[in-house]
Amino acid sequence: MSWPPVSVVMPVLNEERHLASAVEHVLAQEYPGELEVVLGVGPSEDRTREVADGLAAADPRVKVVDNPTGKTPAGLNAAIGASSHDIVARIDGHAMMPSDYLKVAVETLEETGADNVGGIMAAEGTTPWEKAVAAAMTSKVGVGNARFHTGGEGGPADTVYLGVFRRSALERVGGYDEAFLRAQDWEMNHRIRTTGGTVWFQPRMRVSYRPRRNMRLLGKQYFHYGRWRRVVARQHKGTINLRYLAPPVAVAGIVAGLLGGFLFWPLWLVPAAYLALITVASVPLIRGLPVSSWPLVPAALATMHMSWGVGFITSPPGLGADSRTAQAAGS
Repeated sequence: MSWPPVSVVMPVLNEERHLASAVEHVLAQEYPGELEVVLGVGPSEDRTREVADGLAAADPRVKVVDNPTGKTPAGLNAAIGASSHDIVARIDGHAMMPSDYLKVAVETLEETGADNVGGIMAAEGTTPWEKAVAAAMTSKVGVGNARFHTGGEGGPADTVYLGVFRRSALERVGGYDEAFLRAQDWEMNHRIRTTGGTVWFQPRMRVSYRPRRNMRLLGKQYFHYGRWRRVVARQHKGTINLRYLAPPVAVAGIVAGLLGGFLFWPLWLVPAAYLALITVASVPLIRGLPVSSWPLVPAALATMHMSWGVGFITSPPGLGADSRTAQAAGS
């Protein structure tokens, strides 16, 4: 086949330590066609901009564009706007891609006719906590049946990790909605699908991902996931399902059980049953993990479930009101 040129876009903020390595890793891809890398650089507190400018000066394949807000979707849109080619790949600064990532992506685009292809967010840890979180994040009890977390056969999907797009699809839907500080991938993939496009999951596109390093950061991450997933549900009717409702239902049941138990003690069996269930569900997940990670797996599961559920329940009605979809609905 004739290998089309590919633009790789990367939103960058406070990445002085990792940026040079991330760009070198992209340019070292075993891809037969032409590559360019466009960095959407936000107002960083370190030498990120200086490093980015140095990379661009050293290699004409690297471009730098300003992202004054520092927000991820704005950086992506700025980089896409400054890119040149008909195939656009989103890469994050800490993503560790296999060397054939772009080659497999372009092959899949050509074979399937999809508008976006992506693969697995393969969580991998080094500390006992990170390993426990990785086990939770790649299990159905932790994240439901999302194939980009748990794996599975290739085929059409609601969303995928990162993504390699046809520019025509990005232009058709107007790019990322910059109001979505989280869930911007899911939201844009929804618009791609509702305008007649296909999002394709390709399990050969496996990207290593490092989980949050402690419980507080994991809880913050999943709290915002839940909060913004409810914004998607409000603005795109019919996109919610039982997988997304399970965490808020669990939170409501546990809180009701804890409080109601002071009046009717059997209600305390509700939170006790949840703890028992995640403990039992953790047993198959600890295989291959060090003993020090074993008790951390149920803690990681509970943190993910409870934080996501609380974020979903407490999501303010006005959150995301400045998005294009919300504005269109109100006009």
